[in-house]
Amino acid sequence: MTTLADPVGLRRRQQRRPERVAIRPGEVEETVSLVSSAFAMVAIVSLWFVLQALLLSGFSEARDQHLLYDRFRHELAAATAPTGPAVPPGDPVALLQVPHLGLSQVVVEGTASGDLLAGPGHRRDTVLPGQQGISLVYGRVGTYGAPFRHLTSLQKGDQIVTQTGQGRTVYVVDGVRRAGDALPAPPTGEQARLTLVSAEGTGRLAGLQARNAVYVDATAAHGQPAPARGATAIPSSERAMSADTAALPMLALVLGLLAALALAVTAARQRFSGALVWVVASPVAIALSWFTTDVVMRLLPNLI
Repeated sequence: MTTLADPVGLRRRQQRRPERVAIRPGEVEETVSLVSSAFAMVAIVSLWFVLQALLLSGFSEARDQHLLYDRFRHELAAATAPTGPAVPPGDPVALLQVPHLGLSQVVVEGTASGDLLAGPGHRRDTVLPGQQGISLVYGRVGTYGAPFRHLTSLQKGDQIVTQTGQGRTVYVVDGVRRAGDALPAPPTGEQARLTLVSAEGTGRLAGLQARNAVYVDATAAHGQPAPARGATAIPSSERAMSADTAALPMLALVLGLLAALALAVTAARQRFSGALVWVVASPVAIALSWFTTDVVMRLLPNLI
């Protein structure tokens, strides 16, 4: 038993008491600054994604279409527009016009999500629009201009016109079909079949909630001769309602850049005013967010 006169016991009790760790005020400020910067970056990226996907992506697609139209017009005038199967993805291959919808779009080669950011895309394992046989053209329904948003309003007898390096072709719509509907009879002789493919959904944001593919078939009595085709298979990322997982490494890179920007903002706020830091950092954050949205869209179904 320890008495009041026992200094050894008193010292032992004092030694057993846990030591209090002193926290410097600067450490708390740094932690709060880091957390607030991280949340600010997440908020900017999230808000920008919604804004760009629903609104600004249309301006991006319109700019791409303008550049593609100028290029394709010059190729038509110089008789260098592509007519064969070996066309690099992203190159313009046809001008598509749907008078009933007031639609005029340049069709690019390829149907992966990244290809359809610039406009409708031609499926590479089918003949080009206007050629004898069956040609498939995919288009988005809710983002990046949504060129095929009103595709299902087409009715039997409506016209679809294509212009390629081989000339002008006028198609007549046969009808709209969905998964499970009977396929139309294949074209015969000199006939050309054009199938426009998009998606449809329900609700106020039907374009973003689209889950089912929809098809509009149209036939031309006389198509242009089609050259022998090369590859007859396409990767799964170019099929209807498919995503391009090849964009995952790029997504990891841009997310790393956003994290580095958040750390840079945190460090800068220790030395400069917060307002000044955000004035400088916001344009960089918006540019990275824009690029991030384009990458994320490649990971989403190609028809939305």
